[in-house]
Amino acid sequence: MYIQYCIGCERMRTLFKYLKPYLGRMSLGFFIKVSGTLAELMLPYILSHILKKVVSFGSVKMILFWGSIMLICAGVALVCNIVANRMAAAVSRYFSEAVRHDLFSKTLHLSSAQTDRFTIASLESRITSDTYNIHQFVGMMQRMGVRAPILLIGGISITLFMDSFLALGMIALLPFIFVTIYFISSKGVPLYTKVQQSVDGMIRVVREDVQGIRVIKALSKDKYEHKRYDDVNKALVKDEKRAGTIMGSVNPIMTLLMNAGLVLVISMSASRVANHTSDPETVIAFMQYFTQISMAMMTVTRMFVMYTKSSASAKRIAEVLNCDDELIERSESLYPRKYEDMHIAFDNVGFSYNGRKNDLENISFSLKKGQSLGIIGATGSGKSTVLRLLLRFYDVSLGGIYVNGRDVRTVKREQLYSFFGVALQNDFLYADTIEENIRFGREISKEKIIEAAKIAQADSFINEFEDGYDHLLSPKGTNISGGQKQRLFIARAIAAEPEILILDDSTSALDYRTELELRRALNEKFSDTTVITVAQRVSAVKNCDLILVLDNGKIIGSGTHDQLMDSCIEYQEISNSQLGGAFVD
Repeated sequence: MYIQYCIGCERMRTLFKYLKPYLGRMSLGFFIKVSGTLAELMLPYILSHILKKVVSFGSVKMILFWGSIMLICAGVALVCNIVANRMAAAVSRYFSEAVRHDLFSKTLHLSSAQTDRFTIASLESRITSDTYNIHQFVGMMQRMGVRAPILLIGGISITLFMDSFLALGMIALLPFIFVTIYFISSKGVPLYTKVQQSVDGMIRVVREDVQGIRVIKALSKDKYEHKRYDDVNKALVKDEKRAGTIMGSVNPIMTLLMNAGLVLVISMSASRVANHTSDPETVIAFMQYFTQISMAMMTVTRMFVMYTKSSASAKRIAEVLNCDDELIERSESLYPRKYEDMHIAFDNVGFSYNGRKNDLENISFSLKKGQSLGIIGATGSGKSTVLRLLLRFYDVSLGGIYVNGRDVRTVKREQLYSFFGVALQNDFLYADTIEENIRFGREISKEKIIEAAKIAQADSFINEFEDGYDHLLSPKGTNISGGQKQRLFIARAIAAEPEILILDDSTSALDYRTELELRRALNEKFSDTTVITVAQRVSAVKNCDLILVLDNGKIIGSGTHDQLMDSCIEYQEISNSQLGGAFVD
């Protein structure tokens, strides 16, 4: 039944492929579940047989014999249901594990533009709460989706055989029940979609507050952030209340209809027993079957409610899994090679994040292997955007970017990223040893890690810890200083000896002496590496072979430090205002 729902519903179809490896186990579980349910269906019929035909003979042996048959049927139903339920739990567990695996993998491979559209909070919600919803649905459909229809159809069939008149009276209620379920369930998907969107909003606020907890405490803004959280929390409660009220009306309506059916059946059976057209034994068995049918209908109702919730979640998951890769490898026939004598070249590059306002315009420069580039400018001038385009986190809107003469759009992603070592100002450290944070899952020897740490001026403070490179860092490295973190970021970036080293404001927390030692070490050990430094202070870029001064996404100055001091007023103002290297506002 679960497979039929998946095939019949477009939202669930994407997830059906994850069940294919378990079809054999599901089929065996289905067979076991059917066997147990059929055994359960026999209990009222056997009871009717005992009351009607066995008791009248007065044979204790026959009563014990048929009683034993009932016990065997009950035991078979018990064992089969337990085994089938355990198998269903295993399938749903492995199924959701596979979905989470692929969903997380897809999340990591989304382009930056796609991540911006989904938002990080929404992606987290899809990996957690949405996968939980479909996990619950898969398990329920295997456990109850098999048992309930068999009890429903089997119970109706047996009651038709036992007393067709009473059975038809009960069947007359079924159209009202199905119409109620269909009408209410059709409202559920958009309601639960709205609930999940509210979950996204709450997760977003929680993420922001966790990341900025120190600033919140320092500025005494805990009450303000608490109010912000209360707002999104109340919005979630409101959406859940609306969805729960509408979907929760199914059970009371079903109970009303089933109780009405029970009253109808009792009234009809009393009349038939009085007229000798039926007998009490049949009515007793009939009432037991009616109870089973009622429970089956209530289970079907629960499944429809769960279906609406999981359908909304499946849609959100499928949106991510079915995303086309926007940054696919392009053909060199579309983007032929250029600047083959240059290591890096930007050719009249233009870019816009939203397609309306140009964030970069007419960016052109070139670097030979081993040269250094400095990019300086005020906040929001486009410095980091240049790096994101070079790393192909986004594709350019105009022009082209070339590495070793090849347009980055024609280079496989893994090959392109292997060229780079990147250290960002707000990079991250995870809860592991310093050694593993520098290695970062790559095949890098301990000797190279130590060498990289020495070049990054990190070895000295690392050895001050009793356990040295085995010292455990807290999440985000909160148990070390900002300057120490930046040196670890740089060590991580250079440990794999990249062709191109990118330092994005990654020395801002270093004192000038440490920064000077770092520059000397890099020049000595990485003389053949092309280095790109993004900074807000002149001291970090003044010795670069080429310096770009950016303002509002445009190059307003280009050249060496001396050339810019003569030709670029803005650069002169920056240099003079810093008085030896203070930060630019």
